[in-house]
Amino acid sequence: MLTQVDTNTDYRRSLLDGLELFKGVSHDEIRDLLQRCHRRDIETGEILLSPGVSNDRIYIILSGSLNVHVGSPEAPALRNMEAGSCVGEMSIIEDRDPSAYVVAAEATHMLVIHKDVLWEMIHSSHEFTKNLLMILSDRVRSYNHVIAANYGQIRKFERHATTDALTGLANRHAMQESFPDEITSCVQRSLPVSLIMIDVDNFKPFNDRFGHIAGDRALSAVASILRAQFRPDDLLVRYGGDEFAILLPGAAAEEAEVIAERVRQTVSGTTGDGSDSLIQIPLTVSMGVAELQPGDSLDALSRAADAALYRAKHAGRNVVSR
Repeated sequence: MLTQVDTNTDYRRSLLDGLELFKGVSHDEIRDLLQRCHRRDIETGEILLSPGVSNDRIYIILSGSLNVHVGSPEAPALRNMEAGSCVGEMSIIEDRDPSAYVVAAEATHMLVIHKDVLWEMIHSSHEFTKNLLMILSDRVRSYNHVIAANYGQIRKFERHATTDALTGLANRHAMQESFPDEITSCVQRSLPVSLIMIDVDNFKPFNDRFGHIAGDRALSAVASILRAQFRPDDLLVRYGGDEFAILLPGAAAEEAEVIAERVRQTVSGTTGDGSDSLIQIPLTVSMGVAELQPGDSLDALSRAADAALYRAKHAGRNVVSR
């Protein structure tokens, strides 16, 4: 609800006292402009500003408080704005919609300044302009502080998004990001590039017989061997379930097949799980090898390697196929 600001001089001066935007501002400089402002009252939980809804006013809190939420009004409050503070100035200065939700934390009374009046106040008072610049500077510092405080958490989420939690290898999402770039680099340098798809043989019966904990340890053991056997420049990912994929930059199909056979022999038989108890897990793997053909994409290369893996499994498993 908007109401006209009282024009009584004493009331107006008491109104401005304590408001950061009007600190040191002469009442005479903005007297006429203040009469064009309004007062607005909102109740607890009422949304004042929201992304996607244009804003052409600045709101100065006379009493009560407002919460700032990013993403949704139900998200945890990023900041609490108390009496004397203002909101809405960033969207006016930037001439864009608000970037966050501003919600009443309690019944709140505000002085409302339309953007046209705001610009006239800026032209009328140097003190007002200085105060506004200080408020904007504080906003930038505050946002930088939030970013810095959450940087570690952001990096954690990024790692989780591209890393398989069980094996510590890159996951399929990372494959979709990194493999195309590496393929493009090889093509530009006229280098061959091959892909090996690996499937742990009879993993479901193994999992059913020994349980999921043993299955997880088996996959971790395979991942450890793969990490040790492939070259530093090879890109190794857990493709999903009991499947792994390895991109070999600079390796033609013949070289990739030799590498795959060495890895198969290393995995086959009994595989230590890496623990102190040195439990031995009987495992074998089937492997399909394919080389990138001229004009092919990652999808085409993946299909070729999958087809080779299919042939390996139908050849009796524990086999490398091209």
